[in-house]
Amino acid sequence: MPASIPHPRRPGRRHPAPRRRAEPPAIGFVSLGCAKALVDSERILTRLKAEGYAIAPSYEGADLVVVNTCGFLLSARAESLEAIGEALAENGKVVVTGCLGAEPERIKEAYPEVLAVTGPHQTEAVLEAIHAHLPPPHAPFLELVPRQGLKLTPRHYAYLKVSEGCRNRCSFCIIPKLRGDLVSRPLTEVLDEAEALVAAGVKEILVISQDTSAYGLDRRYEPTVWRGRTLETRLLDLCRELGRLGVWVRLHYAYPYPHVDAVIPLMAEGTILPYLDIPFQHASPRILKAMRRPAAAERTLERIREWRRICPELAIRSTFIVGFPGETEADFEELLAFLEEARLDRVGCFTFEPVEGAAANALPDPVPEELKEERRARLMALQERISAERLAARVGRVEPVLVDGVDEEGRTIARSRLDAPEVDGRVILAAADPIPPGTLLDARITGSDAHDLFGEPSD
Repeated sequence: MPASIPHPRRPGRRHPAPRRRAEPPAIGFVSLGCAKALVDSERILTRLKAEGYAIAPSYEGADLVVVNTCGFLLSARAESLEAIGEALAENGKVVVTGCLGAEPERIKEAYPEVLAVTGPHQTEAVLEAIHAHLPPPHAPFLELVPRQGLKLTPRHYAYLKVSEGCRNRCSFCIIPKLRGDLVSRPLTEVLDEAEALVAAGVKEILVISQDTSAYGLDRRYEPTVWRGRTLETRLLDLCRELGRLGVWVRLHYAYPYPHVDAVIPLMAEGTILPYLDIPFQHASPRILKAMRRPAAAERTLERIREWRRICPELAIRSTFIVGFPGETEADFEELLAFLEEARLDRVGCFTFEPVEGAAANALPDPVPEELKEERRARLMALQERISAERLAARVGRVEPVLVDGVDEEGRTIARSRLDAPEVDGRVILAAADPIPPGTLLDARITGSDAHDLFGEPSD
């Protein structure tokens, strides 16, 4: 995820020189973790800017640094603690927030000198901590803040978080402990934010939450009125209204529930993108049950077939965990068979990693690390072949693409409607002249490999 301050990894303490009295106080910001945490960072930065603070691009230019942490996997916790230590060494005044902040004693034990620690999506608490150690300017000017708020993504796409927390209780996950139960945002609030993003030039909205298909469930799908239309607070109405804005709308982190079935026709008709990000996690009913996930892989395959019947262009991205406690070779082979049948477009695979406080840690029959890695490699080799075959089938087509920028080799990098930023493949364009980021154009696909497409602007 992008961060306002890069990580120089330099040893030693480099506290900034005192700033001139006439300068507004400046905040440095390091944002770690997932897109949902990135949205939290954007909200905090927007409030800070509204209060008149400057946003510093480096440790040296900051009067205080905020570190938004990730606390899910052990590796993410280690990265977060390292970032806190770096910020302390480079600046000396640090406020910590985010998922790891749900365990303040862990942070205080490692770094007792941090100024304050707050948990995830606690914007007010973060602001209070900053005010206590770096008071805001005397006269803030709200007009300095754009209507859509400050964003850490490129100007042409943005994440739209529709809810906080999660109602599921997967045995390998502690997100509900860190971020609480499902709390859906009011539909009018979400749509107002989306409208502001489009007005600011955003060409692609990426809808995110911990479980997007559960949106509105906690509000009992309450009716509301927006732009003279009576709507229900549910995924279907949300997607339909976002589709009216005339930009790409992409769904992330959905569960394969009937709520999703209802939006597939919207994808088929072009209202939203034909793209679903669904973390299936496994295919063995026995392992899914141990994970406390929906344990009906057969019905999932049937659902995928029906989705593709309605919307043949549909791209599906998913993630899987191998080496879960008790996973046998037969369970793993069942997962490989599922992938052969489902032919998903994009797949990420992780080896099981115990998370402190997760119920799965108490399960018997742990899988040896070497076997976990061997299974992960086998799964990714299979998926690489499937991905290469699916991409090769698109060669010769003309597809709309959105330009992201230029890579280190000077090539124009774009994405098709079937690829999300950061996590999916690219369309590498042979363009004679530079094409500005955010440009939408048609491209003829001329080649492919296991991950990316190659093309050229179509006349």
